[in-house]
Amino acid sequence: MASAWFDNIDEVTLARARRGDRTAFAALYDRYSMPAFNLALRMLGERAAAEDVVQDVFVRLFSRLRGFRGDAPFGAWLRRLVANAAIDEMRRRRWLESETAVPAAAFPATAALAETQVEAWQALMQLAPAARAVLVLHEIEGYTHQELGALFGRSESYSKSILSRALASLRGAAQRDAEDIEDIDHATA
Repeated sequence: MASAWFDNIDEVTLARARRGDRTAFAALYDRYSMPAFNLALRMLGERAAAEDVVQDVFVRLFSRLRGFRGDAPFGAWLRRLVANAAIDEMRRRRWLESETAVPAAAFPATAALAETQVEAWQALMQLAPAARAVLVLHEIEGYTHQELGALFGRSESYSKSILSRALASLRGAAQRDAEDIEDIDHATA
C-alpha cells in the first residue's frame, strides 16, 4: 500500500511544478491525491476530515514545493506532509488525548468490497485515534518507531507502547468475534 508513495515522478514534471507550472502541479495531484486521501482517511476515520487534510496539504504544497530538496523520493516527502497534517488535525480535535474511538464514517463505498475489508475497516475504527494512527503509520505505511516518536513529539517507547496496545485490542476483538461465531455454530448445530 505504501508503494504508491515511492513511485518515481519524472524530474521534468517535478521541475516544472517547482517553477509554478499548474499543469505539472495537477499531474502531481493526480498521482498522489488518492494515496494522500487513503492515508488521511485511515488515520482520521472521517471522510470530510481526510478531504480537508488533503486539500490543505496540496494548497500548502504549491508554495512549499520549491523547498523540496530531493533528499528523499518526492512521494515519501509528501507522505510525511500528509501524516503530519493528519496528526495536526487530530491534535486540533483533541483526539490524541482520547482513549476511546471517535465516531467514524462507514467504510468508503466502492464496488464489490470483500467482507474482510469491511471487517478490517470496522476493527480499525474501533481503536482510539492515536492507536489507529500509530498502527496505520507503522504497519501499513512502514514508519519506524523512531520516526513515529518524532511525528508525535514523543519518545520511541510511546510508539511501541501504543502499537502494542492497539494490536492487543485487535487480537482481543478478533478472538471475541471467533468465539461469537463458534457460539452461533453450536447453537445452529
